[in-house]
Order: sequence, then structure tokens, then C-alpha cells
Amino acid sequence: MPPANHGELVRAVLRDPIHWLAFAIPAGLSPLAPGTVGSIWGVAAAFAAADLTLPTQLVIGSIGFVIGIWICGISSRRLGVHDHGGIVWDEVVGCYLAVLPAGADPLWLAVGFGLFRLFDIVKPRPIRDLDHRLHGGLGIMLDDIIAALYGALLLIALQRLAGAVF
Repeated sequence: MPPANHGELVRAVLRDPIHWLAFAIPAGLSPLAPGTVGSIWGVAAAFAAADLTLPTQLVIGSIGFVIGIWICGISSRRLGVHDHGGIVWDEVVGCYLAVLPAGADPLWLAVGFGLFRLFDIVKPRPIRDLDHRLHGGLGIMLDDIIAALYGALLLIALQRLAGAVF
């Protein structure tokens, strides 16, 4: 049975280490925009990994994706709610991948963050279709990975356009 209120949710999350990860404690417990708060963790992770090679960064993102399928699926089942708003591991990993082209540049990290949030919220095709068709951990993770791909590609295009203009 899903938690009845925020206090009950907090207690359930704090009692279960799987929820700690799925909620990227404390991001997923934010009463306002937990997905956005989780995405900030993704930016921080990408910034921390900026000096690593791109293949290493992608391996980290891939591991986060695979672990996320398991973590988010279990957390969702235990809460009794598919893709509960507090489950933000998918936003952490998605935003991490979306902002990788930014490197450590604060401006491009902010642009990448905004692009990821835009695609994650608006959910253009096929993101919306995946979000509605796939359930469990894969469904929770995959729509954010596609949003990350859209965001990263647009970020790269904007960086190239800016480089051509300036």
C-alpha cells in the first residue's frame, strides 16, 4: 500500500537502504520538485567526473543505468507506486549523461541541466510512449536516458553553434 502522507513516506524511505539510493537521499524527499533536485546531483556527479576520459564517464553512466533498473524497480514495488515522484535515481543518471558534453564549464552545465529537465518534463516522442508502455525499473530509467540523449545532442549542437558564432 502506498504511503498515505509525506511523513509516512519519509519514515518508509529512511527505513530502507534501497529507497535511500532510489531517492538519492535527500533529493527525492524534497517537498518541491524532487526530480529537479535529483538532477542537480547528476550535474554535480558530471562535474566531479569532468577530468575522466569520455569512455570512463560513459561506463559510470552505464553502471548507474543498470543499477538504477534494479534499485528503482525494487523501490517502486515496495512503495506500491510505479515511478513515485521521489524516486530520482533516474534523474541523477539521466542528467549526469545529458551534461557530459559540458565538461566542467558552469555555463554549459547549466544549459545541459535545463535541456535535460525540459525533455524530461515535456517528454517528446518516444519518451512519452516509453514512459507509458514500460513498467518496472526499466521503464523508470529508460525515459530519462532518452531525455538525456536528446539533451546531450542539443547541447553539442548549441556548443558548436556558439563556437561558430564566437
